[in-house]
Amino acid sequence: MNYANIKNNDIANGEGVRVSLFVSGCTHRCKNCFNKIAWDFNYGNPFDEEVEKKIIKMLEPNHIKGLTLLGGEPMEPANQSALLPFVKKVKEIYPNKTIWCYTGYLFDKELLSESRAHLPITKELLSYFDVLVDGKFVEELKDITLRFKGSSNQRVIDVQKSLQENTVVFSKYNEKKHQEFHIIY
Repeated sequence: MNYANIKNNDIANGEGVRVSLFVSGCTHRCKNCFNKIAWDFNYGNPFDEEVEKKIIKMLEPNHIKGLTLLGGEPMEPANQSALLPFVKKVKEIYPNKTIWCYTGYLFDKELLSESRAHLPITKELLSYFDVLVDGKFVEELKDITLRFKGSSNQRVIDVQKSLQENTVVFSKYNEKKHQEFHIIY
């Protein structure tokens, strides 16, 4: 697997200050995707042990709330096998930090059901996630007031509760919009 970028101190892709890993490779090809360059599976650099160590070190400070996976597409079949041992290691080292994942695949209809994205390891990989933002970005449903998602069709899912209850359970962030504020002079 290759990765396109790593952001330290990211505040846009999940709750709190996070480390974000942008993986390479995506077959969704969403219209007006913010990261088209990462569609190419060969783009960027190899995701190797040195990169893993770098990210684990970035996660160490107390102010870092967790890791976010996005891309490209973390749940592409070609990326899942590289991410599974990595997220497992992150959870072992930092059990109180959260892992968020952004995917164009639907949690219940594609990741947990028969589809090209459902592999024998998919459910185990999902079991390390706290929050999953699922659904393709749809330009016609774009809403910049939504928190943690780009279009209104996307869902912010509490993965742990969903797996326990065997149904989709939305996160507390699913419908929250950015707070409006006015500057008074």
